Amino acid sequence: MRIGVLGTGNMADALATHWVRAGHEVTIGGRDTHKAEQLARRIGGSAKPATLRAAAESGQEVVLAALPFEAGADVARELRASLEGKVLLDCSNPVGPGFRLLTEGGPSAAQRLAAAAPGAHVVKAFNLCHEDVWRMSPPVFDGRPLAVPVCGDAEMALARVHALVQDVGCEPVAGGSLERAGLLEATAALFIALWVVEGADAQAIAPPLAYAAGPRHQEAGGGTKAFREGF
Repeated sequence: MRIGVLGTGNMADALATHWVRAGHEVTIGGRDTHKAEQLARRIGGSAKPATLRAAAESGQEVVLAALPFEAGADVARELRASLEGKVLLDCSNPVGPGFRLLTEGGPSAAQRLAAAAPGAHVVKAFNLCHEDVWRMSPPVFDGRPLAVPVCGDAEMALARVHALVQDVGCEPVAGGSLERAGLLEATAALFIALWVVEGADAQAIAPPLAYAAGPRHQEAGGGTKAFREGF
């Protein structure tokens, strides 16, 4: 794929490195072209530097928005013509002081990108882990590849992002429509607070799949009903 990357930070570095190694053509775009040049040089291979607009135009299949939440919608609005018809992959987390969700009561960060660039196919993924996890090659824990929830509306866009998740060495998980992207962002806010403030193992919150609705409900085939009724 030809992938454009908007941003020169840690997430851009981590994900673009995997995709270059997987054989994709990657263009790194930044307002600071010197930083874009430095990152492209560090990644090596097919990575090349550009302006934000040139990176958006070069990403014929996918454009990664590796931007701070505060800047994402403004950049997407500025580049909306260059993003028309393309997959716009959002990995941002709108988390503020006190690990507060900055979008609470309003559209998710991903939905704001979609509103700013209505011709793009926005997909949410890669927001639940620290960038150093995405630098792992591959991210495997206790023998299991990391699962990556993916939210979006267009089948073509989801298929491309699923392939890019696999190129990172992870397993894509269907997370539902873009309306559910806010749930991923809220999950990130919760997990970060648990990890940083409480020192808790957030992964231990969920039981194994076989026990998700309780063993009694699984045996009776009543798991879905139990979830609806709050167990």
